[in-house]
Parts: sequence; C-alpha cells; structure tokens
Amino acid sequence: MRIEKNVGERRGREYSDSKKNRRRQRMVNPVQKLYDTCKEVFANCGPAVVPSAEKIERLKAVLDTMGEADVGLRPNMPYFKSSSYDRPPKITYLHLHECEKFSIGIFCLPPSAVIPLHDHPGMTVFSKLLFGDMHIKSYDWVDNVPAEPTPTANPLDYGLGDSTGLRLAKVKMNTEFRAPCKTSILYPADGGNMHCFTARTACAVLDVLGPPYCDPEGRHCQYYNDFPLANISVPDEQKGEYAWLKEREKPEDLTVVGALYKGPKMVK
Repeated sequence: MRIEKNVGERRGREYSDSKKNRRRQRMVNPVQKLYDTCKEVFANCGPAVVPSAEKIERLKAVLDTMGEADVGLRPNMPYFKSSSYDRPPKITYLHLHECEKFSIGIFCLPPSAVIPLHDHPGMTVFSKLLFGDMHIKSYDWVDNVPAEPTPTANPLDYGLGDSTGLRLAKVKMNTEFRAPCKTSILYPADGGNMHCFTARTACAVLDVLGPPYCDPEGRHCQYYNDFPLANISVPDEQKGEYAWLKEREKPEDLTVVGALYKGPKMVK
C-alpha cells in the first residue's frame, strides 16, 4: 500500500507540475517565444551555415502566427505616417535584440516607402509582414552567364557609368503580399538573397537575421541597381526573369531612423 500511495503522490505532483508548465507556456508572450526559438534554431549556426529544415520550420511556425498586436504596434502610430516633406518617406527601425548568432527587429514603413535592393551575405533571413500590403522583389545570382552583359539601355541612363561590374541575377520573387500571410525565407545562396521592399500601404515587417550584419566579419549591407538585359540565351518569354545587377552606394534618399521598441519584453 505504501508503494501505491507513493505512486499516487508522485502522479499527483506530476499532474500539478504539468498543469503549471502548460499555464507557464500559455503565459509566455509571442516575442519571448520568438526569442527562445531563435536561440535554439541558431545555436550551432554561423556565417553561411543554414539551420536544419526542422529548425527552419519551427521558427517559421512561430513567425507565421505573429501580428502587429503581438509586438505592441498599431497602424495609426506615427511610425506609419509620412510628412508632406518626406520624399521618399523615412523608415523606422525598432531594435529588439542582437547577438553574434541572430538579430530581431521591425521595420515600420509608411505608404510608398522603399527599402532598396540589398543583399544578406552569409545569412538566413526570415521576414514576416505583420500588417499592411507590400511588394517584394528578390533575386539570386546566376553563376553561369550564357552571354556578354549588354544592357538594353545606355548604362548612363541608370547612373552606372558603364557596364563594368554587372552581374546576372534571376528573379526569385516578384509578388504582392497582404497580411496576414506566411513568412518569407531567404538563404545565403538562394531563396532571393537580394531583395527590395515597397510599401503599398502602411506596413510593418518583422525581420530575423542569422547571423546579423557585421562589418568586421565582412557581412555588410550592399545595395544594387537593377536594370533589363538584352543579350542572353533564353526564350523571349523568360527575358523578364533576369536582370543585370550592379553594386551602388547606399541611396542618399534612404532614411532609416531608430526608435525605442515599447512592445512586450523578452527575458534574455
């Protein structure tokens, strides 16, 4: 009987502990869950090291369920309004976390704001549109160029000077997104490592980068111009799927300002 009593007591404690764990899980806010998941997903990763497919899906599943309320945002906040003198509108970045393994942040874009075409060297990037309508265009590099890079227009028209330094890229995505929608993922060598965001309406994008940008380690943000191509051995109907890209300096009219994140906190 003593054994049975101990078993009953142990089962009672296990049941009580199980209830407490379930209650604790329910109390964890989505931002905390995102942070905890990122710690696990990127724990053994580094530059150009992609998490396993199972870990990718685990993080994507967390992000897929998140919306503006989970991070304390509302579409009527000042971040999402442009002043009459803003040409183009300034973008606000809310910093949540950064370490050597990953970073978490939110881009707040007023209508018509643009994050120009840029890359993510050695990174795996998750982008979740929290609210609003946005157009995303992304490219991957084409390694085997089947023809000489001859632009359809005079490169001077694009401020490029000449065709030196052009590199062929293939369109990976050219799509309109409307929240709620699934998370977009890009990888170090594919998935659209160079992308551009254009806000159709006020919108917010939650970004997770693993690892984050780091100039001393060679992971700096490079911007690009893209323009049509004329001479490449593909059928005419595929011409729009390619473009020549050339590195450029950070656009002078790009204004990104930092602001204090005031949403639900995370315990690190």
